[in-house]
Amino acid sequence: MSIAEPEQQNAVGGAWIRAARGAMLLVDGRPAPTVFAEMSALAAETGAVNLGQGFPDEDGPAEVLAAAKNAIDAGINQYPPGRGAPVLREAIARHQERFYGIRVDPEREVLVTAGATEAISATLLALLEPGDEVVVAEPFYDEYGAITDLAGARLVTVPVRWPDFALDLDALRAAVSDRTRVIIVNSPHNPTGTVLGVEALTEIVELATRHDAIILTDEVYEHLVFPGSRHVPVATLPGAFERTVSISSGGKTFSTTGWKVGWITAPAPLVDAILAVKQFLTFVNAAPFQPAIAAGLDLPDAFFAGIAAALAHKRDVLTAGLRAAGFEVAAPAAGYFVIADAAPLGAEDAHAFARELPHRAGVVGVPVTALVSEPNRAGYRSLIRFAFCKRLGTLDEAAARLAALSR
Repeated sequence: MSIAEPEQQNAVGGAWIRAARGAMLLVDGRPAPTVFAEMSALAAETGAVNLGQGFPDEDGPAEVLAAAKNAIDAGINQYPPGRGAPVLREAIARHQERFYGIRVDPEREVLVTAGATEAISATLLALLEPGDEVVVAEPFYDEYGAITDLAGARLVTVPVRWPDFALDLDALRAAVSDRTRVIIVNSPHNPTGTVLGVEALTEIVELATRHDAIILTDEVYEHLVFPGSRHVPVATLPGAFERTVSISSGGKTFSTTGWKVGWITAPAPLVDAILAVKQFLTFVNAAPFQPAIAAGLDLPDAFFAGIAAALAHKRDVLTAGLRAAGFEVAAPAAGYFVIADAAPLGAEDAHAFARELPHRAGVVGVPVTALVSEPNRAGYRSLIRFAFCKRLGTLDEAAARLAALSR
């Protein structure tokens, strides 16, 4: 890409251009802020309730917070081992067997990362070559596109459509080919809250096997699945484990998103390959938070059931408020977010509507079009994503403010 016209383009060349382009943040040759930064700034400017970014506004379990404080007091403040603190790697291995019946070796098949974000980046950078293809459902988490482009590979999307956001298996089959190096499975899905069933997951494994592709799973919402749905990790399916890199983190489960503690479980050769890249990204991270997340993973079953039930109630509160305000709503089966259609309120451009909403109703959401590649945006032109991972009081206030739209 030329930088011969500095009045239109950033004068600094480099690989950042590919990353920005892949994340759909390259505008006239310049990097644009993410939609999350834009909407959060708008919330601060207007005093709106910020339901744009997916982070809780309350702390996680006392046991986990206390374990972090104890670790700091005990002097666990220096570099942990490169693969992660043994106490956490062992807890991750216990977690995988306890919840899913997956047995992994904590010494060779577990890698601790700086959140799921680094786990995804390290995996894609380690496994992709220029010209490879990565298949993913769309809308998609913007990091997938950024790192795929940074690696010189190409993102191939399979749109999932309003209102059920079901994965079209025929479209998936058409997207996967011998050029496919990685299939990304984000289930439970951000932003739609869809949980893939066994039929779809089985088809993914069969396609990956047929075309010798790696399956990268983003399972950060694994414990935030609501009654009536069930999360099935791809790695539990026949023939899947040997070609699957399973990624999760403690941030969503324990309301500690700022700690950035994530992990990978995979066969040892894949972990070794990913570690070869990961060690030159963060090297290591979060020494006192690693034993704290380990304590969280060992909490009783009642805790995990309780956080899902509490979040389902919050979903229902916000969903009711959105419907009362005039939105059509697709109730999610999991996760932090609900997708609402603002077309009944006259919206024809999700981004424009999202910019107006703080002024009209004192609430911030995110346009789903920001998570969709430009050729496919027409199908999402009036959809807004709202986060319900907030205090009930915050959601009640948001619902009350949104009611102004129906007057």
